[in-house]
Amino acid sequence: MEWNELQERIVNYMRKAAYKPLTDAELAEEMHLTDEDLVLFWPALEELEQTAAIIKTRNDRFGVPERMNLVVGRLSMSGKGFGFIIPETKEKDEDGDIFVPGVSLGGAMNGDRVVARLSPSEVPGRSREGEIIRIVERANERIVGTFEANRNFGFVTPDDKKIGQDIFVPKGAVHGAKSGMKVVVKITKWPAGRRSAEGEVEELLGRTGEPGVDVLSVMRQYDLSEEFPEEAAAEAEAIEDEVAPEEYRGRRDRRNLRIVTIDGEDAKDLDDGVYAERREDGSFFLGVYIADVSWYVRENMPLDREAYARGTSVYLVDRVIPMLPKKLSNGICSLNAGKDRLAMACEMEIGADGLVKSYEIFPAVIHVYRRLTYTLVNRLLVDGEAAALAENADLLPLLEPLRDVRAVMERARHGRGSIGFEIPEIKVKLDEAGHPVELVKRTGSLAESMIEQCMLAANETVAEHMEKKELPFIYRVHEQPSDEKIERLNTLLATFSLHLHADEAGKVAPKDVQQVLEKVKGEPEERIVSAVALRSMQQARYADAPLGHYGLAARHYTHFTSPIRRYPDLIVHRLLRETFATGTITPERQERLRVLLPEIAEHTSVRERVAIEAERETQDMKKIEYMSQFVGETYEAVISGVTAFGIFCELENGVEGLVHVSSMVNDYYEYREELYALVGESTHVSYRLGDPVTVVLVRANIAERNLDFILKDNGVFVPVKKDDDKKAGEKKDGRRAKPKKGTKDAARKERGRRRDTDSAVPCIAAVAPSPHGEGMDKSHDEGRAKKAARRSGEKSGKARTKNAGLDTKAKERPRKGKRGALPVDEEPKSRKPKAFWMPPPKDLRKRSKKTTSSGAKRRPHNKTERATANSE
Repeated sequence: MEWNELQERIVNYMRKAAYKPLTDAELAEEMHLTDEDLVLFWPALEELEQTAAIIKTRNDRFGVPERMNLVVGRLSMSGKGFGFIIPETKEKDEDGDIFVPGVSLGGAMNGDRVVARLSPSEVPGRSREGEIIRIVERANERIVGTFEANRNFGFVTPDDKKIGQDIFVPKGAVHGAKSGMKVVVKITKWPAGRRSAEGEVEELLGRTGEPGVDVLSVMRQYDLSEEFPEEAAAEAEAIEDEVAPEEYRGRRDRRNLRIVTIDGEDAKDLDDGVYAERREDGSFFLGVYIADVSWYVRENMPLDREAYARGTSVYLVDRVIPMLPKKLSNGICSLNAGKDRLAMACEMEIGADGLVKSYEIFPAVIHVYRRLTYTLVNRLLVDGEAAALAENADLLPLLEPLRDVRAVMERARHGRGSIGFEIPEIKVKLDEAGHPVELVKRTGSLAESMIEQCMLAANETVAEHMEKKELPFIYRVHEQPSDEKIERLNTLLATFSLHLHADEAGKVAPKDVQQVLEKVKGEPEERIVSAVALRSMQQARYADAPLGHYGLAARHYTHFTSPIRRYPDLIVHRLLRETFATGTITPERQERLRVLLPEIAEHTSVRERVAIEAERETQDMKKIEYMSQFVGETYEAVISGVTAFGIFCELENGVEGLVHVSSMVNDYYEYREELYALVGESTHVSYRLGDPVTVVLVRANIAERNLDFILKDNGVFVPVKKDDDKKAGEKKDGRRAKPKKGTKDAARKERGRRRDTDSAVPCIAAVAPSPHGEGMDKSHDEGRAKKAARRSGEKSGKARTKNAGLDTKAKERPRKGKRGALPVDEEPKSRKPKAFWMPPPKDLRKRSKKTTSSGAKRRPHNKTERATANSE
């Protein structure tokens, strides 16, 4: 019996047959293992225990976690001191993620793989709680952050706010870092009890604000590198720049077809070409030709190992981190016009009804006729520009069949229930120094839809082909929405007299969701219904089983069309190639693949999520930097999210920011989860998902990756408190009191002092408050003024909100006489007064000394939405 097979047998026996924890000897005896198996039994058992697949008790007995009231999973921190464990075993954890209070973290950090003991929630209907009892695998050996120096030590504040704690750096581990520098710190001691993590500075990235340092910090945070290992780079260099004639053997020659590529203007890794003809009977011939990367990247070679580790190309705001070296991605593998290239072909007969009638999949050699862009194709087919048509008359016979076949395929997909979410793409344009100069909002066009429909057809055809063969394979899956999410969506739809109907098995068909979205199209409720429906979708992922694609209403789906930039596509090509000779794969190879493919699917799904997060972070960073020049300006926005601590608002240019509930002064607001709204207690004014609002931008903070808005007709802005002359820990003459040398207590005091006074990295810009309350209606009555004062001016420093269940601390008001005015270099360009700070009435000042905030803390019962639908 092989090692993996023995381990699987051990776990299955303990999960299904063993009714109690067993010693290793009892387990070996009851499983009736052979002498040969017994040789591997004890090391296999030890490895299972180390990876927490099984648990060893204090009495040296073994059991599986789910039968011992334990859960194994990844810890996801909130940034506010608590976290959630995402279970690995889904069958036994249908109740969702496990809430972990800050006191029960046991020294675990964000991303760590942990074991936790479960306990029921104290509040019915809320998430279960867990106490972490073991950390199986650490996820943060290196952390990127901002360094701050002291005479005898330093500390690093992580860029990733989910880490939630500074890293203490002893004097001898600073290695030349200066205050304000972005650094990479390597953890040398993990946190334990009340002791913070310790580390040493491993790499200096540069000073905050220097060109390129921001994106480089994100790259280090997500462990992304443009450089390839020497072995992989050497293998790439040894590959010829042109296709050799002997490589044509065994391939069909499709160089006679006028194949075109259609991509964005700046695309360099061209991995798909298309060709279409219309037949006399109304049917179509459609050929999709994909770069044959698997011919050059062979299994288990250095290039393959590095491509697997990366999983995908990452498209950051100012650069691409490719999965393969540029010699391949932009050279021999890219379908460059005028060059012979090796390809994997999927040629299909598409009926007039848009369905695939027959197909062939085979290796080919092609010669791309023209490299086209989306812009040019739209000018020809949509705008009908005379000048473009005159210069490109040869293209119309090629593009018109592609346009027509796209129409019939899209109609067929719509008919079966494919769900279409129109999500615009925001592109940030940078200057030569890396500073953002423009935000461009792009929506789908005819040219993009033509390519999309061709790629969907090829992906579905290849997936169905391999599923029918019943061979091991990698699929792209998008599962049914959970019952809980459908129930929440139906609760919302009921307010609009709409409903999603489940079948006998309790499942909602994609077509039902599609029809609901079409019913609200163009109506006032379209925004909120579309947003909630999108958030109800699961996250698409890779799997070794054909689970279907809910969003596309497809029974079979895979990723076949982008092997230059996605490792699963490369695996799909490799598996297809193994079937060309005999039509199948040998039994021995199949057994090996059934072990490998689940690991590949899980790993590439994780790498895809990492890429999405890194791409989003660099985009958001530059969006905030761009918006910093407009602090103080007024914008029309749409509410894109509602939480207990405020509303998120999205501007027309795609930028999103927060209106904190503590800045809303005309009432106390209650979070109504079922309505996706904040509702005023007295006025009954509601702010609901999808509602239009007018907001004022009051702060842009690139360090924390956020924008702060206030509502123009219901807002008060409390500026960040500036350094006082008599801070805690300072002498009367303004000099800082010296902590005891080299002590961790001194480090903690120093970190706390800095946090209490001012951030180590100030926000880019913030609107200066007006001493006269300008920017608000001066006719506010005294009662509203008192409410504003209570919201922002009490000495307790806490927002007195009805919904104080989440951490809604208000920022401290400035000392009298300073008014929170900004330094000259932080004043916004706009001089229009947009917000104000209001001192509390005298009677309220006296009372605040004796009273505290009335809100009782309430922990959140659900983790913030993690999964969103992937647009295929």
